[in-house]
Amino acid sequence: MENRRNTVVIAVGNQKGGVGKTTNTIQLAGALGELGRQSLIIDLDMTCGATKVLGAPTEGWISSFELLTGAENAEDTIITDREGEEVPLPPRIHLVPGSRKLAELDTYLAENPWVIQQDLLLAPIQRLRGRYDYVFLDTPPQKTKTTIPALKAADYVILSAMPDHLAVSAMGDALGDIRVAQTRANAQLTLLGVIVCAISRPRTRLARELVNYVERTCVDPQAQSLKFKSEITRSVVVQEAQRAGQTILQYRGDHPVADEYRALAREVEERIRVLRPAAQGLAEVVNA
Repeated sequence: MENRRNTVVIAVGNQKGGVGKTTNTIQLAGALGELGRQSLIIDLDMTCGATKVLGAPTEGWISSFELLTGAENAEDTIITDREGEEVPLPPRIHLVPGSRKLAELDTYLAENPWVIQQDLLLAPIQRLRGRYDYVFLDTPPQKTKTTIPALKAADYVILSAMPDHLAVSAMGDALGDIRVAQTRANAQLTLLGVIVCAISRPRTRLARELVNYVERTCVDPQAQSLKFKSEITRSVVVQEAQRAGQTILQYRGDHPVADEYRALAREVEERIRVLRPAAQGLAEVVNA
């Protein structure tokens, strides 16, 4: 029997679309896979961004809708990296695909008044703990019926941001949502960090403003910046890898952006090791 893992549940988000949230989720999971970590990505967005990027079907399969509503056992909603040519997922990445059926959650909740919206993910996540090193909750860009359950079920939040005036405003909204979740639903929820991505070299004025904003507003209780030191450079190679249905580490493992994601994965593990001593095994070096 496989050893039980110290599962870390991370909600990845921002209140604006197009800021690299799904890209960072997939690439980070890929980089962690190189360290020997097993990750599950749960696509909670009805536009099915992570599902499409990973080349999985958005129809005809059990999805995150069935996971949220309890129509299927959590483990039965998972597509593994052993599905072969039908769904060629990257190594050590499993997926609960998204579905347009997520738009029906309002109807489901109206028809089931005893079901509490914010608790939709609690039982499924509890059932999956011990099976994975990481469970990533890829949340939609707007505050929807799946955003609040993700914040209640997660251990940590990672925010994604890129140089964009609207993205900066959305960051403030996301930080507000995290504070509300901590106060009303999940006192243990912790902002693990902010990934700054799509950065031009040299930095543009807008990029400098974004970095300054993140360093000023996203801080831990000791007033230390929560911005990850590993910034992700803007590069077409990421989009090329996505079109190929691969992580950048599979597609161009020798590319500088691949190394940036490797550095980011090490930062994530180090922060978790400091914050959560019980998960120290996550930070051990795995020799391939």
